[in-house]
Amino acid sequence: MTRAVRLGPRALAALVLVSALGVMAFGWPLLAGSASGLAHSQDAPWLFAALLPMLLAVVVATIADAGLDAKAIAMLGVLAAAGAAMRPLGAGTAGIEPMFFLMVLSGRVLGPGFGFVLGSVSMFASALLTGGVGPWMPFQMLSMGWVSMGAGLLPGPDRWRGRRELALLSAYGALAAVLYGLIMNLQGWPYIAGMASGVSFVPGAPLHDNLTRFLTYCLATSLGWDLPRALVTVVLTSALGGPLLKALRRATRRAAFEAPVSFGPGRTTSAE
Repeated sequence: MTRAVRLGPRALAALVLVSALGVMAFGWPLLAGSASGLAHSQDAPWLFAALLPMLLAVVVATIADAGLDAKAIAMLGVLAAAGAAMRPLGAGTAGIEPMFFLMVLSGRVLGPGFGFVLGSVSMFASALLTGGVGPWMPFQMLSMGWVSMGAGLLPGPDRWRGRRELALLSAYGALAAVLYGLIMNLQGWPYIAGMASGVSFVPGAPLHDNLTRFLTYCLATSLGWDLPRALVTVVLTSALGGPLLKALRRATRRAAFEAPVSFGPGRTTSAE
């Protein structure tokens, strides 16, 4: 199957680098030791928010250098605009976010490299559209990039077609929607839960204790948003996934992203 972006060595290295930093950025409350200044710092999210855009820019530039031509950029712009426009339709309303199914299907058809860039750019455009720019934005960009990239890493469509493929994508979309909420909670948990709450982050506490508090916090606060998001993703994927997959694959074939470009002598016409 033709894909818009092939993951070359540099692109793969950049994705691994930014993902590793992302794990640190999300997991620092659980990973920081009691003697670490980071564990007691209120500036940690701002620190990572300052670093992540630079690494995301490296990833985008590297993948673009690996083969994101004008046709791929045009498709990226269309899909990112569609995703950004879909997010305000349900954002803030019981976790209903219809853009997830589009990101999953696009990543499935166009591959993990294109999917990561698409998820990140869509979240960036959505933040500008809705005024949701803040230290949380790079975390949203990275998380959505992972969601779309993961869809591109699912088993190949030569073995999964029709209803089986839709069932696979629905299951993945539901899982990704819940995990998205789970990891995004890590970004705000140390500051939102409240200093005296039994589910608050305790700087320097043992990993097991903070992990228990975090899971309790997720069950008490965000599960009511995560489950509807997963349900909406499953419903939209099941209802609209078939036609949209066909449309994306047809557009990818016609665009012929990987077709070599050759130049030949032009035809001349004789003057009458």
